[in-house]
Parts: sequence; C-alpha cells; structure tokens
Amino acid sequence: MVRVSIIGFLLLVQGALLLHIFHEEKFMIAFLDVGQGDAIYIQAPSGKDMLIDGGSSESVLRELSKVTNVSNRDLDVVIATHPDKDHIGGLVSVFDRYAVKYFLDPGVSNNTQVHKELQKRVEAEAEYILARKGVKIYLDANTVAEVLYPDRNIQGDTNNASIVVRVSYKNTDILLTGDAGSGVERYLLSANIQSEILKAGHHGSKTSSDPLFLEKVAPLYAVVSAGKENRYGHPHANVLAALAEIETKTLATYEQGTIVFFSDGERLRLR
Repeated sequence: MVRVSIIGFLLLVQGALLLHIFHEEKFMIAFLDVGQGDAIYIQAPSGKDMLIDGGSSESVLRELSKVTNVSNRDLDVVIATHPDKDHIGGLVSVFDRYAVKYFLDPGVSNNTQVHKELQKRVEAEAEYILARKGVKIYLDANTVAEVLYPDRNIQGDTNNASIVVRVSYKNTDILLTGDAGSGVERYLLSANIQSEILKAGHHGSKTSSDPLFLEKVAPLYAVVSAGKENRYGHPHANVLAALAEIETKTLATYEQGTIVFFSDGERLRLR
C-alpha cells in the first residue's frame, strides 16, 4: 500500500463572496440535477467553492447558475471522481465557463475523446493534484474535504478507482463516494465515515450501498443522483430498502430536481 502523507492547501479568504440564496456563515451543498450522472457543488461560508463531477453534458452549467451568483466566473476546486462520461462529460463546458484553480482526479487512464479533451484543458488551465488518501482541501478554516480513497494507483475498473471524499463543516459531514462499489465500501469501514449526508454510491446501484457500510455511515439523508426512468434501473429496490432499514431519508434528483442543503455547523437544513 502506498502511504501518502497528509497534504493540505489552504485557499485563503480574499473577502466575503456571499450568495443571494443564503445568509452569512452558512455552508451549502447542492446535488445538481444533471440526469443520469453526478455533479455536486459546495460553497464554504468564505465563498470558496468546489465542484465534484460534472454530469454527462452542459446541463451542469444550467444547474450551477441556479445555486451560484450569476457573476461568478471562478471555481476554486474541481474534482473528477473517475473518468466515466456521466461524471466528466460536462466538465469541458465547465472549463469553458469558469476559471478553475485546482483540479483533482484519481489518475486513471481512459481513452475516450471527452477524457482526452478534459486532460488538455486541465494541463493548460489548472493546477493538477493527484487525489490520494490523506489529501486535505481546506476551503476555509472550518471547511475541509479529505480524500479517503484511493490509496494507490488503480487501473482497469474505473468505478472502483472513484475518489471517495468526506467533506466537513464544523459538525456537519458529507460522504461522497462516486461510483465505488461494495468492496471499496468495506475497505472504508475502518475509517471515520459517519456522516449526516451520504451520496448513494453509483446512483443507487445494487453494486454499492453495502449494509455494513450504511450502518457505519448512519446518514440522516441519502441522495440518489440519477435520471428519471433510466435504463439501469437506478436506484435498485434493495438499496432503498437498506436505507429505510437504518431510518435514513432518501432524496432523489429525478424526483426533487437539484437538492440543496445548508448548515450553520450544527443544524442542517434542506431547502
């Protein structure tokens, strides 16, 4: 196992950028409705922000415009959890619209045209950071995203190379697992993964959401990011049943549209 020392980079607060949709000293996370895919936007109280994945198309821009200031032309951090199209397909258009400061991915090879184009844009326009266990991203003094996985180079199965990141704002924690399967989830059982919000792995597929993992996370809310009546049958009934068994409230983008939570560090509020 390759051990990676904790790496932190502090994105310094350069004045307060306050969005019109929430008050000062509030943390926001938005699970964007991008159809069958993932795109998650986070803004710290400092105004520093992060986008995790970008769905499969330019629809990510439409949904970002609903939760950010219309004059915003910068993203502090973009993370591509893995190079499948339903996670990175919209990121090229994100680079067209926003200046991206830092970009992280798991270093997984993918020979698709969209991945090649994304790599070109990252090389030319952003500072690249290889995501490995122990990397910490500080959006401000109280908002940190810690990479829990991968801990080594993983090739072949792009889903199980997915970056798993736990985002914390004071006493609010969110666990984001990309498309990682149950094997990765079991690997994470020894880590601190308890979180108030869980993004259901792989869009609610039966390949993820291991019952032991769900019990350890013990989320108040689980969010399924998937397209309405998608051809994969996501979310699967056994996943919804497992979440119900631990009394987790499940929300889905194909029903609610973009799902937004706010936190003051103690209390979590669903918009």
